[in-house]
Amino acid sequence: MKVLIAGGAGFIGSTIASSLLDCGHEPVILDNLITGRREFCEGRPFYEGDIADPEILDRIFDDHPDIAGVVHCAALIVVPESVERPIQYFRANVSKTLEFVDNLIGKGVSRLLFSSSASIYQPGADFSVDENSAVNPTSPYAWTKMVVEQMLTAISASTPLRVLSLRYFNPIGADPKMRTGLQVAAPTHALGKLVEAHRAGHPFRVTGLDYPTRDGSGIRDYLHVWDLAAAHVRALEIFDPLFEANQSQYMVMNLGTGTGITVLELVDAFNKVVDTPVAVAPAPRRPGDSAGAYSRSTRAADLLGWRPEHTLEEGIKDFLTWFDERGKVLPDLAAS
Repeated sequence: MKVLIAGGAGFIGSTIASSLLDCGHEPVILDNLITGRREFCEGRPFYEGDIADPEILDRIFDDHPDIAGVVHCAALIVVPESVERPIQYFRANVSKTLEFVDNLIGKGVSRLLFSSSASIYQPGADFSVDENSAVNPTSPYAWTKMVVEQMLTAISASTPLRVLSLRYFNPIGADPKMRTGLQVAAPTHALGKLVEAHRAGHPFRVTGLDYPTRDGSGIRDYLHVWDLAAAHVRALEIFDPLFEANQSQYMVMNLGTGTGITVLELVDAFNKVVDTPVAVAPAPRRPGDSAGAYSRSTRAADLLGWRPEHTLEEGIKDFLTWFDERGKVLPDLAAS
């Protein structure tokens, strides 16, 4: 199966591409390289350009008329930045997605996986959510994901396009073969900041210790990115029977482990893996942050036959290994 991955030079998109390759499929990569890395596309058909550019899509589909499905990972994703630059986020994540989808429909595409986010949810009292939970985005980034989901719901209802929106929780780890991993030099999520603190020998700043969780820190559902990628491959492989069985043009599905881990618990798990423990220092909440949530859904298991196989500790170890190895893949970041 040939699959177009928009945003396929980024952390998640490149890992999905690797998983597709390992399962005998062929990814085709489209990325503007604003945050993605050309090195992640070596040995893979790659087109540098914008998802809203019809000319590059013409070229891709002329070269690859047998594309069977599309994975849309292209987006800006930094929550505090979205608070500072909401127009940029709505333009990149919403307006360009509309143009992209319009062009895909014109090319006859009928299978689309959309990278959505669990950040759209309004968590319940225990912070667990399923696909029927209320939504209440708390940042412009999360709003863009919710708006795109609403847009795709309407579009799929009146076109041949079928859409599966996969709501990610908190991907960690790296490709176990270390082909790809987190590409940015200064990670903004908790595990990235933990590694940064560990390497620099300074305390890890816990942004927010006043949440109504069991220890006051935010709660997350940390999912190994290789498990996340496997869910995409499985969804693509059974896409048609999945939608036929559910008699729907649009579906949503949580991708999480079902286990809520607080930030302080993440620090404890991290310190059990490394030689030198990292101390913590309290810090104010970041703009746009929320207490967080974790998945209680079994939909992915029931419909895809997918379950996470990697532990939190494996995710931490693979993430650390990637930080040690990524200079070989991304030479300009070797000293970062």
